[in-house]
Amino acid sequence: MGMDILKTDDYKLTPISKDRYKIEVASFKFSNIHSATIQGCYFSGPQQSWVMPQTEECLAQFLKLFPSKPKKEIKKVSPFEKALKDFSDQLILKRYSENTIVIYKEQIIRFFNYYKEIAPNELTDENVKEYLLFLLKEKKISFSYQKQVISSIKFYFEKVLRRETKKYYFEIPKYKERKLPIVLSKEEVREIINCTNNLKHKTILSTIYSAGLRLSEAVNLKIADIDSERKLIYIRNSKGKKDRTTILSKELILMLREYYKEYKPKIWLFEGLAVGKYSKNSVQEIFYKALKRSNIDKKVSVHTLRHSFATHLLEQGEDLRLIQKLLGHKSSKTTEIYTHITKKGIGKIASPLDNLDIEKEN
Repeated sequence: MGMDILKTDDYKLTPISKDRYKIEVASFKFSNIHSATIQGCYFSGPQQSWVMPQTEECLAQFLKLFPSKPKKEIKKVSPFEKALKDFSDQLILKRYSENTIVIYKEQIIRFFNYYKEIAPNELTDENVKEYLLFLLKEKKISFSYQKQVISSIKFYFEKVLRRETKKYYFEIPKYKERKLPIVLSKEEVREIINCTNNLKHKTILSTIYSAGLRLSEAVNLKIADIDSERKLIYIRNSKGKKDRTTILSKELILMLREYYKEYKPKIWLFEGLAVGKYSKNSVQEIFYKALKRSNIDKKVSVHTLRHSFATHLLEQGEDLRLIQKLLGHKSSKTTEIYTHITKKGIGKIASPLDNLDIEKEN
């Protein structure tokens, strides 16, 4: 039979002479019960182990006792998978929000895919510079997109690879776009909500608009967060890991009561067909379907309802500081952007053209 070592994950037979094996069983100790099954097997004092004759018959008896099991395949983890897992783990450990984790992962995956032939842990500062220049020159990315890219790569280099990022292209540019948000009129909001054919859908959109909620805040609302007695909605663990309260509309209270009787949610205020909260994608789909039915020709999204809420409050004469509190803005400068799009004051100003006597074409 030769003097080869016979070995699996469960046992090892090591030749100790021309005609004998030493027995090592991984799962448990080889005992008198086992040795009795194998002809000529005995315990050797000098070897301090069980010994078995090196014969075909004894080997067959041993293998009957300990049938060989197929070795478990060890799944090889690619450098890309390892880097992405390490990246995700660090984001969770640093307690980044669910939304931020999704955005950062999307950006880092695009960065890794741009250099498919290079292992993520071997990417250099120059690779980052080259990638950013490609995005700016070829893809014409916006400021906010550039900020996401830099922040995600910077996080990977600093928190996962433990490298310093002192090069200028790791800095967020000081330039900031000043785009005014698009808002809907009260009539347009009413039209969109009325174009929903389902009580749950109508209630979701009404809740977002009436309280100025972010989409993530709406889907994370629990039944316990609605205080109808004090007419307040509690927003838990929102952007910046902060809690706040916002207003609960009288009309919304009536709608929520009707909705609750029909759908009977258990924990989350808005629950899907399966157990758990309603998904953000589902809410977006509801909004876009209602927008299409309303025939409103504006490039808007669910978030536009929040912008419209703030603008309409300002036009009603509400204090800017109070609106800032309701929206959960850290800085008043963020809320001040609505002063540039409100009709309040501006609507009363007459254009100089109105005072000119311009001849009309016949």
